[in-house]
Amino acid sequence: KEFEKYTFPSENVQEALQNTVWMQMDLTDNTPERQAVFDKFDVLGLPTILFFDNEGNELKRARVTGFMKADAFAAHVNSSVNSGASR
Repeated sequence: KEFEKYTFPSENVQEALQNTVWMQMDLTDNTPERQAVFDKFDVLGLPTILFFDNEGNELKRARVTGFMKADAFAAHVNSSVNSGASR
């Protein structure tokens, strides 16, 4: 919820994410489906944000676990996703 309230609305963040496609999953319930997602993507905590390239490979250096303020998140996206940084 903090990302949605404080980070994603930022103009800097919106600009950094302009070439991405977003998918959001609510993984707060303790269900077998949630655990399967945690296991498949090695999620250690919430919130976790994953970035993938055009072939569906995770950009591991871009992964975010835990809250980030808007300016820090925008800088992270620009340096780890938009710069063409590799896995």
